[in-house]
Order: sequence, then structure tokens, then C-alpha cells
Amino acid sequence: MMERSASDSETEDHVQPLLRRKDTGELQKAPACCSSRYGLAFLSCYGFFVAYALRVNLSVAMVDMLKNSSSANNSSSVCPHHSIPVPKHNHTASVYDWDSETQGWILGSFFYGYILTQIPGGYFARKYGAKWLFGIGILCTVIFTLLTPVAADLGAGYLIAVRVLEGIGEGVSYPAMHAMWASWAPPLERSRLLTISYTGAQLGTVVALPLSGQICFYLDWTYVFYIFGAVGLLWFFLWSCFVSNSPSSHKRITEAEKTYIMASLKNELSPTTDYIPWTSILKSSPLWAIVVAHFSYNWTFYTLLTLLPTYMNDILGFSIQQNGMLSALPYLGCWLLALLGGQLADLLRERYLIRTVNVRKAFTIVGMVGPAVFLVAAGYTGCNYVLAVAFLSISSSLGGISASGFNINHLDIAPSYAGILLGITNSFATIPGMVGPVIARSLTKSNTIPEWQIVFYISAAINIFGAVFFTIFGKGTVQPWAVQ
Repeated sequence: MMERSASDSETEDHVQPLLRRKDTGELQKAPACCSSRYGLAFLSCYGFFVAYALRVNLSVAMVDMLKNSSSANNSSSVCPHHSIPVPKHNHTASVYDWDSETQGWILGSFFYGYILTQIPGGYFARKYGAKWLFGIGILCTVIFTLLTPVAADLGAGYLIAVRVLEGIGEGVSYPAMHAMWASWAPPLERSRLLTISYTGAQLGTVVALPLSGQICFYLDWTYVFYIFGAVGLLWFFLWSCFVSNSPSSHKRITEAEKTYIMASLKNELSPTTDYIPWTSILKSSPLWAIVVAHFSYNWTFYTLLTLLPTYMNDILGFSIQQNGMLSALPYLGCWLLALLGGQLADLLRERYLIRTVNVRKAFTIVGMVGPAVFLVAAGYTGCNYVLAVAFLSISSSLGGISASGFNINHLDIAPSYAGILLGITNSFATIPGMVGPVIARSLTKSNTIPEWQIVFYISAAINIFGAVFFTIFGKGTVQPWAVQ
């Protein structure tokens, strides 16, 4: 097989697919059907489904956890309440008297724990393996989710503490999976495999938001945490039984697939796990391009993720039952476009020989500028419910395209250190989750449409800045410091 240095890859990224094709006599591409790498993609998708279902269910449950929320649904929204014939709302669980500021802190507290384990997660995944780090991290989130009703009864402070602990457990998930994909994802299948894996987040949001609303309506809000916690326990059992850290340690992988994966990665991975070039990593401009893009995208994503049910209730006047269904629509589109974008990105690189850096930048621009435009437009729809929901849905849907942009660029520039790099970028990208809901709620104390317009303008401006910055400084090839 033809050897290439890191510097060669800087100038020859556009011919990589051609070199792969010339090698097919020696290195045959293993089939995708029933393969271990796609099995890992679907199981990790299930894992992120669990992680995000546990993350967002509080956003819907919160509407039902507050005193007078039933009457609020009927009378306090800016727009007229949507009356539809429904059974009597089962509201038997405890309710709490939390003001707007307390709600913001509760919704944002998850991220105070989440930020703590980003960089350690990437480091330990590289050093000790990602399987158990990812598995136990989400298991911890499951356990604390099951304790949420007890914590809420004890007081807002206890609930905030439990959410912080959930964040600590879930914080290792993305760095651990990036580290695992560094050993499992052939370069020309990265967009496909990673979008299947990470779109579990959108899928979890799509299912959890409407289902949480139905559970709150027909049972009570406590069952939201018990049911999704049980789904998480099932995932942990499957993950423990069927996943391995690398192809070489997998018990059921075929020899052909193992050879294909390991040979395709041999020129991109550092031969040692002990040395980490921290100085080169922190001075890398392509890394900081990802940091800025990741931070900017997450500002909008987390603001909507935590506050969209509140907006649907307080402004558009949807009931708890309707709320979850409509709040999920944006993430359904995001999931679909992320999956399609992953297929298209790899097709452009492999068949049409478009440089990786150009694909990443184009997908980032569409996936960040598009959402900004439609988010601002949503603020000017007034009480036109159809347009409001449509614009919010288009905004989040277009954001899914960035999954094949900056979001997996860590593996392009330094696959050996992808987990650590994602830990760094996700640490910065967690800050919006910590402060975004608090700032948004402080700006919307009166719950007026002009107040929410300000929130949308801020998110849109940050999104566009991130897209421009990544377009200027982003790279698509393995950096010299990433291969010894």
C-alpha cells in the first residue's frame, strides 16, 4: 500500500479517494450489511438516543411541574389557547412554586456537570478505551434520572444537584465515541458512520419531547423519568454485550472487515497512546476554528432544546399534550437531514473527488447560516402558528446538515486525538447550555414576542459568526503534529 506522510496529505487530500481505488486489489472494502462497524453505529445511535431523551425530558416535564401550569396553559399565553377535545389532564404528582430565574437555573444546571468531564473523557477514552467510559457515563445519567422525582420533592437545590451529576456522567459520551470512531471508521465512511451514530441525539429528542408530553398528560410527570430510565438500562445491557473498543479486540468481526478498517487507518493514527502533543493541539488554528463553530451552533441548539416547550406554551398557547409533539418537529427534520447529509458528504468526497475541507465548510455554512435566517423569521410570525412552527422546524432541520461539517472535522485533522479534541471543543460548546437558558429567561421575564425576538437575534448572530470563522480557518487534512 502506498505510504503518505502528514505533509503529503496536506497537499493531496483531493486525490485520496483515487489512491484508495488503486489499492482495491490489495485492500477490498468490506460490505456494510451486517458489519460490526455499522452495528457499532446503530448501538451508539441508541446510546445517544438515551442520552438526549434523558436530557430533554425535563424541558417538557417542567411545564407540568409548576403550580398553576394547567391554568397557565389556558390563560397566560400571548396567543389564544388552542382548544381541542381531550380527556381530563391527569395532574396528580407534586407541583412546585419556582420562579422564572429558578427554572432557568434548573434547565441549565445539567451543563455545569457536563463541562467538567469533556477533556478528561477524551483523555481517558484514548488511554483506557472508550467502551466502558461511554457505557458507564450514560448509566450514571440513567440512575440519576430515576432519582429526579425524589430530588424535586426535596427542593430546587437538590434537583439542580442531580442534574449536575447527570451532566458529569453524560459529559464523557461525545469524546469517548470520537475516540472509538478513530479506531473504527474508515476515512471515506466517516460521514456516514458518524451521522448514523450521532443522530441518535436528534432521534432521542424527536421521541422524548412528544412522548414526555403524552406521559405527563395521561400519567404524571414522574413517569417521564421512570420510563426513559428503564429504556436506558436496556441499552446498557446491549452495549456491554456487543461492543468492543477496537476491531482487533472484537470477537464477532470478520477477518475481511478487520483488515479493511485497520489497513485504511494505518497511515492516519499515531502508533502510541502515551504521547499527547498538548502544545501543538492548543496552538492549532484548525482546532480553534472548530471550537468557534461548535460554540456558535450550540448556542442556538441548546437555547431551543431547553426553551422551545416553554415558548410553545407561553407564547403560542399550546397545551402540555400538544407541546411535546410540536416541539419535536424541528428535531425530526434535523435527524433526517443529518442522515442524508452524511451520505451526500461521503459521496462528494469519494465519487466526485471534492476536497474534504470544501465539503466540511460548505456543509457548515448551510447548517449554520440557514438556521439563523429562519430563526429570526420565526420571531416575526406573531400568532401565525403554522408559520411559527414551520420556520422553527426549518431552522433546526437545516442545522442537521452541519453534522457533516465542523462536527466531525476533529477526525479529519487529528484522528488519533479526536476524543481529546472533541473534549476541548465540547467544553467551550457546553457554555451556551449553561448560560443560554439563563440569559434567555432573564430576557423574557414578561414573555412578550419582542423579548423572544431579541433571544432569536442573539442566537442567529452568534451562528453566522461561527460559520464565517470556520470557513476562514478550517482545514480538512491530518495535521503534521497528529502523526508521529
